[in-house]
Order: sequence, then C-alpha cells, then structure tokens
Amino acid sequence: MTEASEQTRMRCRDIMTTTVKTASASTTLQEVAEIMRDGDVGSVPVLTRGKLVGIITDRDIVVRATALGKDPSTPVEEAMTGEIYSVAPDDYLFEAVRLMGDKQVRRVPVVTVEGELAGIIAMADIALEMEDERKIAETLEEISSGAGFWGRS
Repeated sequence: MTEASEQTRMRCRDIMTTTVKTASASTTLQEVAEIMRDGDVGSVPVLTRGKLVGIITDRDIVVRATALGKDPSTPVEEAMTGEIYSVAPDDYLFEAVRLMGDKQVRRVPVVTVEGELAGIIAMADIALEMEDERKIAETLEEISSGAGFWGRS
C-alpha cells in the first residue's frame, strides 16, 4: 500500500489529540481565557454532563462578550458557539479535512455516538501527518480560505 493510500485510509482516532482541556457551560469567561492561556489554545470544548454542547473560541470571547461589554464573570454558555461540526472516531481522516474546508474551521471535535468528546483534530495534526510540503501548504491554504477544496480535479 502506498503512503498516499495509507493516509486516505487513516481514521480520525489515529490522529486526534485525546488530552483536551474542557469547560462547562457555567465556567466563566475569565476561567476559560485562563485555560486558553495556560494550554496555549484558541478554543475549548464545552461539556454538560459529559456531552459536547458547544465550543468557546478566543474570537467568541472578543466578539460575543468583550465587544458587547460582558463581564469576565459571564458564563461561557452566553458566548460559546453552539453549532458543532464534528466527526466520529471511526470516520476517515478525509472527512475531518473536508469538514474543515467546507465550514472554514481550524479544529474539529471527535465525538462518540453517545455525544461524548473523544478528542479533537487540528489543522496542525493533519499537517504533521502529510509528508509532501507542497500538499500541506495547498491543503492548509484551501481550508483557511474556504476555496473549493473538493472542487479540484
């Protein structure tokens, strides 16, 4: 089997990061900002009773909270993104890449059938798995720009 075909057969569980810092809906914006700072991350999944209910990003904090004059003690649920684009652990990796391109997101949560967070896949994780630097650059550029990622021939 060639390396290219091995990469297309790779599953999300094979590449996802499983040690993910999370927040609850009642976590304050200040607490989640500290989680982001300490973990050097720009987004934190939000769980309620173990189920993924949203994601809070640094941009959410700025646009949906700070710009509207919300206090740092505001609960995350008031600023988080509730629309979640996710993949399953057994999905092929190309599904995560496709989702990133279609939705113009840089990270995709990996969620079990029960709705529990299993991990997260970032663009950087995908880049580390690709050998061809030109292909990495093209893929990341297309994901970031939202250009017709799957429209290529």
